[in-house]
Amino acid sequence: MDIKSLHYFVTVADQLSYSKAAQILHISQPSLSNAIKNLEIEVGSPLLERNTRKVELTDAGKILYKKAEALLSQMNILKKEMEEVKLSGSGVLHIGMIESVKHWLPKVLSAYQEQFPSVTIKLIEVLSGKDVKDSLRNYSSHIIITNQYVFEEDIESHPLYHERLVLVLPKDHPLASKESIAIKDLEKEPFIICKEGFQTREDILEAFHLEQAVPNLKYEIERFETAISLVRGNLGITIIPENYLYGPIHDSVVWKTLDSHALERTVYITYLKNRYLAPAIQSFIQSVRQYFEEE
Repeated sequence: MDIKSLHYFVTVADQLSYSKAAQILHISQPSLSNAIKNLEIEVGSPLLERNTRKVELTDAGKILYKKAEALLSQMNILKKEMEEVKLSGSGVLHIGMIESVKHWLPKVLSAYQEQFPSVTIKLIEVLSGKDVKDSLRNYSSHIIITNQYVFEEDIESHPLYHERLVLVLPKDHPLASKESIAIKDLEKEPFIICKEGFQTREDILEAFHLEQAVPNLKYEIERFETAISLVRGNLGITIIPENYLYGPIHDSVVWKTLDSHALERTVYITYLKNRYLAPAIQSFIQSVRQYFEEE
């Protein structure tokens, strides 16, 4: 039983079709069928039931599929780690991030690239708590900068800084001229909020709950950019991280702090505890942490 045979078997099981699996694997269908038959002989039991309409896993096939999928995943991880052992000053660094880091991340990257000019940086948005854990565990990201409270045995989380969540509303909105705005003042306003699974949503709802207020949830969004666009269109109000608003913002909107101690969040840098991180990657983590220690 070798890795190639298991890969063939898992691909057929995923596709439930020999023809589709053969196309993905770039081999002929007869060669694939022979490989599966040889694997079944080696295992001593049928793994796939074939009929004219579909392919199904047998009980033995279901057991082997589960074990083989885990083994192949570990092999892929091992391959990536062996490749990264060589990464001292070149290669690719995958960074997951939230939107509000845009005001400081370029400064850190600029200094980092002077030290490691041959490293290619790939930046991806990783927003929900589930996405953070999946991206790290699937080796899609080396590091993630997140506001999610991720405290898992296999994930390291270091707090970097705190940031306020502020109210954003149209410039001509009646509340825009008030010096002090309370959560209760927002109850009847059409509210734009992050979708479920986002920590910012939980923070906002907790702030309303503490003030015994109920938001009028009108729009659910993924990105703060969309929220700002809706506010500009006079479709509602929103609460987003203050750091996202650094730099020029559209003159048709304004932002205000709210009388709520709950509207503050912590931003973390996270990575897998037991994953091998090459010197160039470790250096980036140190650069980020040092940036905020010096501020």
